[in-house]
Parts: sequence; C-alpha cells; structure tokens
Amino acid sequence: MRLTDTAAVSAGPRPNAPDDAAAFDALGLVQPTAGTRLNADLLPLLAEADLLDSPATWGSVTTRAGVFRLEPVRPGRDLQLLTRWMNDPEVAAYWELDGPAEITAAHLRSQVDGDGESIPCLGLLDGTPMSYWEIYRADLDPLSRHYPARPHDTGIHLLIGDGTNRGRGLGTALLRAVADLVLGNRPRCTRVVAEPDIRNTPSVSAFLSSGFRCHAEIDLPEKRAALMVRERALRNLL
Repeated sequence: MRLTDTAAVSAGPRPNAPDDAAAFDALGLVQPTAGTRLNADLLPLLAEADLLDSPATWGSVTTRAGVFRLEPVRPGRDLQLLTRWMNDPEVAAYWELDGPAEITAAHLRSQVDGDGESIPCLGLLDGTPMSYWEIYRADLDPLSRHYPARPHDTGIHLLIGDGTNRGRGLGTALLRAVADLVLGNRPRCTRVVAEPDIRNTPSVSAFLSSGFRCHAEIDLPEKRAALMVRERALRNLL
C-alpha cells in the first residue's frame, strides 16, 4: 500500500487553489490592474502556485511500445476502471485497496479534493488507459521524514492495470517515459524518487532497468521499501 495520504488535483483547476488575488498576496506581489500584461519575469513566481507544474500539459513520449501520456483522473469517468484494477490480486497485494468501488473512490477523493501535492493520473498507451500513476511532491510528503529530501523532489507510484501488459518489460519503458516527462516539465526538480515494496521484485527490477538507482532500504509505516532515485544529472547518460 502506498505510504502517502496527500492531496491532489484533477485535470481542471485545483478545487482549493487560491484565487488570483490570494496568489499574488502569497508571493508578496501587487496584483495587476485590468489591462496590465504579465511580464516574463513574473510567470515563474506565479508557477509556484502549481505544486507539480500541471501534468495535464506535459505532452507525450514515444516508447518502444507506443505513444505514452499521462491524463489526470476524473473519478466520475474512471472509477469503475480503477476499481477493477485495484481488485486484481497482483495489484491488491501491494496497494491494499481491493473491495467495493467506495474504497477506490475514497482513495481518489483524498487526492482530487486536496491541495495539489499529489495528482492521480491514468497512463494511456496509444490512447488506451492501461496504467495508474500518482505523481506527488516527495519533499512535502511523509516520505521526506525517511530520507534527505531535496526541494521539488518528485515521487511516483504506479500500477499496470491489465495483466496482459505485465511481465514483458513494459514497466521499464513506462517508468523511463514518466521520469523523462517529470524532468522535462519540472525544471526545479532534480530527482525523481519512488519507494516500491522491497518484496515486489518485478517492480524493483523495472526501476533499476529504467535508470533509477537504489539508494537505501527504508522502513516505512506499512512496508520496508527500496528508495529508488533517478537523478537529473544522469539524464543524458541513460
């Protein structure tokens, strides 16, 4: 089961996002009056209001298996699909969210109704949903109590939803693709991190094959995990 119990947003505006005036106040800036154009120097400051730099706009990556992209979850549309995936025995063994749709709905609600520290996404391969991802701010997450986090460390959780897509190296290709999306769209992020259960050998192996390195084994409240890290500095060498 995932360690984090943090908040997230859907494809649209964050429900708890500050309005324009509050955003300017929080940054110590004077709000422009009507007709005033924002200059380029102001935009990076305003981007701080988006904790994960809008994954909905990250675009796609061409992998050996097809074109992959992330799409933020819409519970009303995606709940039935995600509930089916959570009840797959291989998924349930680590996510522990099997059972009726209400369990999956509550898990999604804790993120979608939150403040943007974690965003649940579908992974689409050539337009077909086939995996579930949670992109989260590891430095703002309880995980940061268990390792020396850096500002803007970005964490990922994932599951491959359809058993026919497992066991053929697809996880490696997708992990590399998502790490590339994170590093390509989050310039302030220097590392992508993950904490798979140390018992989940296929998952750990996929991380290692996709350019992550195991920095340590850490004891989390619900599991012993492998702390996997992919450094931006090594991106061009992979």
